[in-house]
Amino acid sequence: MKIASVRPFVCACVAGLIAVSAASAADYPTKPVRFVVGFPAGGANDLVARVVAAKLSPRLGQQVVVENRSGAGGNISHEFVAKAAPDGYTMGLASVASMAMSPGLLGKVLFDPVNDFAPIAQVVDVSSLLSVHPSMPMRTLKEFVARAKQQPGRINVANPGTGSIAHLSFELFKATAGIQVLNVPYKGGGPAVIDAISGQVEALCGVISTGAPHVRSGKLRGIGVTSLKRSAGLPDVPSMAEGGYPGFDASGWLGMAFPAKTPAVLVERMQKEIFAVMAMPDVREQLHNAGLEPSLKDSDAFRGYIKSELAKWTKLIKEAGIKPD
Repeated sequence: MKIASVRPFVCACVAGLIAVSAASAADYPTKPVRFVVGFPAGGANDLVARVVAAKLSPRLGQQVVVENRSGAGGNISHEFVAKAAPDGYTMGLASVASMAMSPGLLGKVLFDPVNDFAPIAQVVDVSSLLSVHPSMPMRTLKEFVARAKQQPGRINVANPGTGSIAHLSFELFKATAGIQVLNVPYKGGGPAVIDAISGQVEALCGVISTGAPHVRSGKLRGIGVTSLKRSAGLPDVPSMAEGGYPGFDASGWLGMAFPAKTPAVLVERMQKEIFAVMAMPDVREQLHNAGLEPSLKDSDAFRGYIKSELAKWTKLIKEAGIKPD
């Protein structure tokens, strides 16, 4: 076959593949989509996944089924998604804990945060909340730090799990404030907040969504948030920067990702639908009420952000000498 005659054939094949891809994207999905979450029900990860899934299902015309695969600070779920078929039917809730913190904390994880995923979109920023049981005498961050220095290692502080954003945010605060407390890791935010409310532990550092409703109801007392500014969901609780530690900022994030090599047309379709969901007033209200700040990044921006966050947290963990429990 002459070169001149080959070119039209190749062009026709490429055009055909593009047409097939477009048709596949138009038909997608033809069955339920599995949405894998790395923590049990009751925490911020699960809340975000279920709020988004409930709105995605009717838009996609198929059920988006939330599946909780908890353990190892969310790493089990991320490993599962990384190894799943890249066909658009397994999506994971990508968290700062696993994608940017665990590699530095653990030294090695069984997935590559940058190369094993096809980022879809970032959807929220997540700050953590330090709260105490109402029976405790501390009412301000200053009083909490003073008591911790008077009784080093005596105050029990629950967190959602070793390597979680709340755990590492508070570890950074401990180093900044020069205090010693006893960290008590749980398997998720839900179990941690239950023991904090019952008084089994004196304090809780968890993502705002798990603690905010209980602070508003009076079951817990808010001491400080780890974001640079106050949370819209808890405007009366000062930031740790306001509480005497200027510039302190340890926020996290959540987003969605497919396995690497998922076709770009499917990533784009899912991104489009997620952006539409995140623009819904009732979705934004639910997230704000939980203390979560909607923050959108598209696929390309999210990929770059994951890279920068991985470098940032790895550096901070190393400099602070933070080790897993």
